[in-house]
Amino acid sequence: MRFASCPLDHSHNASRTIKEVKNIAKRINVNRRIRAKEVRLIDPDGKQLGVVPLMEALETAESHGLDLVEVAPNVSPPVCRIMDYGRYKYQQSKKLQEAKKRQSIFQVKEIKLRPRTGEHDFQVKMRHVKRFLNHRDKVKVTVIFRGREMAHTNLGVALLQRVVEDTAEFAVVEQEARREGRIMVMVLAPK
Repeated sequence: MRFASCPLDHSHNASRTIKEVKNIAKRINVNRRIRAKEVRLIDPDGKQLGVVPLMEALETAESHGLDLVEVAPNVSPPVCRIMDYGRYKYQQSKKLQEAKKRQSIFQVKEIKLRPRTGEHDFQVKMRHVKRFLNHRDKVKVTVIFRGREMAHTNLGVALLQRVVEDTAEFAVVEQEARREGRIMVMVLAPK
């Protein structure tokens, strides 16, 4: 009995946001790394102080005991906020960890059958299918035909239909049964 599994990541949006957050953290200019001559300044309470020269903004941030962080570098003049940069980085890393937790990663498990699979072997494989589906994995059910069995593909269809009936209470057919050469494939997903 062989089980093949391949991890699939169907959360492209979550992984993009993780990458974007990492890239943003690398590109943030703080204090003396800010290159603009004038900046639009926001104080720690969120009030806009207007457009001020960079040196004046740095002095204001220093008087508050905080950092001057460039939050919108692509506008003219760039927007800078007075904040605790260490705390800001910590909050960004926490958001990154939360995004990773919500990322949905699942696997596709494979069960291989033959048209002449015995009753006991069939029941054992159905227990495996049920276990995989309870773990929120998808199951690829494959019926393999060899030699003269190709003349009796209706046995494979009947076998896959029986799998659907036996798993109807906890699975749905995600991909209908289709023949690919000497194999017939169907994919089940948890309800």
